[in-house]
Amino acid sequence: MKLVTIRYAISSNSFKRYVTTTVASDVSDATVAEILENQSNLQGVDIEQSSLRTYADSKYFANIIGYIGKPDQDELDTLKEQNEDYDANDLVGKAGLEQYMETDLQGKKGQRTIYVDSVGNVLEVESETQPESGHDLYLTIDKDLQIAVYNILEQRLAGVLVSKIQNIKQYVPGAHSSAMSIVIPIYDVYYALIQNHIIDTSHFTADDATDLEKSVQQRFDTQLDDAISRIMAQLQSDSPTAYCDLPSDMKNYMSYIVSDILMGEDQVLMKSAVNTEDATYIAWAKDETISLKEYLEYAISMNWVDVSGLDVKNSYMNSEEIYQVVVDYISSKLATDSNFHTMLYKYVILNDVVTGREVCLLLYDQGILEYDEETVGRLQNGSYSAYNFILDEIGKLEITPAQLALEPCSAGCVITDPNTGEVLACVSYPGYDNNRLANTMDSDYYSKLLTNQSRPFYNNATQEKTAPGSTYKPLSAITGLTEGVIDVNTYLPCAGVYKKVTPNPKCWIYPSAHGNLNVSQGIQHSCNDFFYEVGYRLGLNSTGDSKLDNDTSDGKSTQNYYSSERGIAKLQKYAEEFGLGDTSGMEIPESDPQISDDNSVLSAIGQGTNNYTTSQLARYITAVANKGTVYNLSLLDKVTNPKGKTVKDYTPEVKNKVTDVSSTTWQAVHEGMRAVVTSEHKDIFTKLNASGVQLSGKTGTAQQSQTHPDHGLFVGFAPSDSPQIAFAIRIANGYSSTFAAEVGNNVMEYYYKVT
Repeated sequence: MKLVTIRYAISSNSFKRYVTTTVASDVSDATVAEILENQSNLQGVDIEQSSLRTYADSKYFANIIGYIGKPDQDELDTLKEQNEDYDANDLVGKAGLEQYMETDLQGKKGQRTIYVDSVGNVLEVESETQPESGHDLYLTIDKDLQIAVYNILEQRLAGVLVSKIQNIKQYVPGAHSSAMSIVIPIYDVYYALIQNHIIDTSHFTADDATDLEKSVQQRFDTQLDDAISRIMAQLQSDSPTAYCDLPSDMKNYMSYIVSDILMGEDQVLMKSAVNTEDATYIAWAKDETISLKEYLEYAISMNWVDVSGLDVKNSYMNSEEIYQVVVDYISSKLATDSNFHTMLYKYVILNDVVTGREVCLLLYDQGILEYDEETVGRLQNGSYSAYNFILDEIGKLEITPAQLALEPCSAGCVITDPNTGEVLACVSYPGYDNNRLANTMDSDYYSKLLTNQSRPFYNNATQEKTAPGSTYKPLSAITGLTEGVIDVNTYLPCAGVYKKVTPNPKCWIYPSAHGNLNVSQGIQHSCNDFFYEVGYRLGLNSTGDSKLDNDTSDGKSTQNYYSSERGIAKLQKYAEEFGLGDTSGMEIPESDPQISDDNSVLSAIGQGTNNYTTSQLARYITAVANKGTVYNLSLLDKVTNPKGKTVKDYTPEVKNKVTDVSSTTWQAVHEGMRAVVTSEHKDIFTKLNASGVQLSGKTGTAQQSQTHPDHGLFVGFAPSDSPQIAFAIRIANGYSSTFAAEVGNNVMEYYYKVT
């Protein structure tokens, strides 16, 4: 393979003798000496030195900076359009700012005109031009702040996990359970260590496997044989069990067989052929009232199955023969399919075939944790439970949220200077080591990053979108006040349930109620009913306006004068003005935002179809902090030449100035956000408030589903009367905005040196 790679590299240079081909990189001093000592006998072979890109504190900055590597053909073609000097041996930006600023960072190649003999030995150097270094790029990022925020996020995520992990096997939601009721069974943690490949199960069969690893492998093999036997028994039974009546493990196995084995790369069950409107398909996929055997037999009769790509001797088979080929194919694939084996480990652990204590000991056997004789001894003799061990290790960050990839395991934070639009921190947790991808890529590490369920390549600050939740309420307040549907002296009632639209949405405090509130109090208490009413009033026509003083109608009778589309149009106008209609301006990949186009009542509390990244919320709250200046945020400060002279300045551009918002509106909104910190959540900000640092903020909780924890958000700025810093924080599936607010408090305590 190495020889083929070298031959391919030579051929890409059209076999030109004077164009070098790299045979090996990062060789030892001994190799260098050996080559140089025998160079007279090694025609055309030479040693060259080259520079390598290294990244300090890599995991904190990798999602911003990216990495460099050899260009693929498409990248090379694009770069050649800008500069013909690029070739296949160059190292170019592959991601992040390395890619965005490639032509500035690359520099210029030197040239040398030489005379050589027939075997490439240099006879004479006619002329030589020295290469030029690329430009230096300075960022707006505050390095220490970036690192501190990353560590704070990791600590808080670990804290959430510890608070939610319980010593149970499985979580079964009750009839009235909410997203806040979700807990993490300790058995999910044990399994996560295998599912996310922290424990390397492939090493269990290695020559140097430990006795424990060999024992676990032996038990697993027995369970694998048993699982395949049970599956085959169902597929060959005269009366197979309907999917809905199977035990949970068999349901998962059968689903995996269809989605990953049969509809995988071999396309035995052809996606393009399956008719999703067919009654039998519906009985399998939706109603779950038939067995996999019945579904496959029907699929064969409908020509949805293609076994021509399999190693079959007979091209002409009847339906029974085709079915047997499919069954044999399933059996052979399951025996070797690593993803199926990983799934099986869930039930191996749940059934205590492999115990939690053994999973913990495997962390030491494989060097994931540094060996500690006392701790290992206590685990082995049972005086230290696996449950308490796991909680302690997470608490010490010896096992990180990123490794477990449970919910929550990711977060993002963007901090700006509200007076300039410069980004002071853009943090995505988890990060990765871009040193292992730069220069010569570590392919195994790259593959692990791709399959890691905590998605380290995914920038949680600029790419992950969720509803903004109540962090949107300051914008709704500005919309309502500026459009005149409320004023600063308007008091709106909160009864816990809002009845002017159907179905009736509830305030978060239900079954209690907030009573009458003005707009500042509405923001302070994050009252849903208050902002439902704002969204409702934005959608009224003139008839509806005349009814406001005595309007107690229910949703059925308001349809003649309330229009959600009318309210949505007004909310959209202000969302656009505050920069939520497009990406934030940062020079790295960012997902497109989505301003809500449905249901003005729900949209006014940050639900509807509102969907934004943390970076977009940071730009919006930056404009709230500075009272209306919307910047195109920037990570770039300046570019200098090698002598230090500035050749480009990247002062952020002003995208828009919101000029139609009155001073009384700004005052009311800022007062409400200040009260969030000093009153509503004062227990979180005790130390900060006592220090004299004035912080204004807004919490937000965005619901995703009843089966996943809610997202927690917090936005804010400080000092309240003359902002120097603004920020947005999101903990994906972080249960509550309280945890995000605690991150905000920790960040501000660090920034202002309170702690």
